[in-house]
Amino acid sequence: MFKSGFVAIVGKPNAGKSTLMNNIIKHKIAITSPKAQTTRNKIEGIYNDERMQVIFIDTPGIHKSTTKLGVELNKMAFSSTRDVELTLLIVDASKRCDELDDSVLERLKSVKSPIVLVLNKIDMLNKEQLIKKTLEWNKKGEFAAIVPISALKDDNIEELKNVIYEYLPEGPMYYDSDAICSYPERFLVSELIREKILFFTQEEIPHSVAVVTDSMKKKGDTYIVNATIIVDRDSKKGIIIGKGGSMLKKIGSAARATIEDLLGYKIYLELFVRVEKDWKNSNRYLKEFGYKNED
Repeated sequence: MFKSGFVAIVGKPNAGKSTLMNNIIKHKIAITSPKAQTTRNKIEGIYNDERMQVIFIDTPGIHKSTTKLGVELNKMAFSSTRDVELTLLIVDASKRCDELDDSVLERLKSVKSPIVLVLNKIDMLNKEQLIKKTLEWNKKGEFAAIVPISALKDDNIEELKNVIYEYLPEGPMYYDSDAICSYPERFLVSELIREKILFFTQEEIPHSVAVVTDSMKKKGDTYIVNATIIVDRDSKKGIIIGKGGSMLKKIGSAARATIEDLLGYKIYLELFVRVEKDWKNSNRYLKEFGYKNED
């Protein structure tokens, strides 16, 4: 029986949501970073095999918000659980449960779809610790299933796929069998550039950076891509550009290689840096940069 449906992936920052989706799809659809709130949009990745098609909705990490951007990201994460066949609540099994975990569980009580608890990062636990953690979470809520995995080590991912299949309804293919993402190429380009910024700038540039792909034009066998990096302070603009443009060149070179690998054609990437002060608290810029939730 062929099944299909939408599956939301929710959880706190750094729980491994994007890593899990990328692992299952076997393509880099969502950017990953050890920094919190790396995922800023609901990203749909598409998994296909001979028995099912799953449209995964990777969401921003649920966190204690201090800006309008944070409020919108939390709204986006919880709104993703509407009209889906299954919700995966992914948690970092190596960390202690806290008040935010309890808050997330309370919000998820209104979710109509079955909720599967995914205990991630079990490679960091021994058998006794895993049993203890499973019992601890089992007392916190009613879950359709509890599946321990390691998204990074590819441990028990097949079992998770089997559980997902069990809860999906019989249905058609929503996308072609070779589709891996429902988002336009411009969105993926912006996300991959932002990933490289987070990687190379480390702690110098927190999540006060946005990237907008302004244009993608084909010229021969190459795509000419122009993108703008937005920061909230002049000092951060200087960090991203670097001495003599060295940091911007490093970011651009790494992003271009990753984009070429994903899209399969040559890229000429030109980056610009713009300052928009306190854009994370501006409704105008949140909407312009694609972070404003319309629900």
